[in-house]
Amino acid sequence: MNEVLNGYDIEELTTRLEVSSRGGGVEIDLEPLGYPEGGRMSAYQNYLGGGMLGAVQSDCNLKDWQDIEGLMDVSEALKQYFHGLTNPDGDEWVDFDYEHNQAMPASAY
Repeated sequence: MNEVLNGYDIEELTTRLEVSSRGGGVEIDLEPLGYPEGGRMSAYQNYLGGGMLGAVQSDCNLKDWQDIEGLMDVSEALKQYFHGLTNPDGDEWVDFDYEHNQAMPASAY
């Protein structure tokens, strides 16, 4: 994952972080990774109800970001990182691995 992040840890790039049992989100600054100034990417997770969280989603403020080389890898790393925050190892109530969680709907609506 550090290759994708040019040796940075996600914590070093984080500009916003909100985590709760009802989801939340994380935002990182993309400029240190060589992307344009002001570039931000976020990963977020919605609450589905009944104690379940939806699939982790991501978005970016750079136009056509899915077509910019390397950003899909950054997105995947950020989603996995956020999943680890909302589904900590050893949590007896939330025991979804990343693949199982990503099979969930993104929203209850």
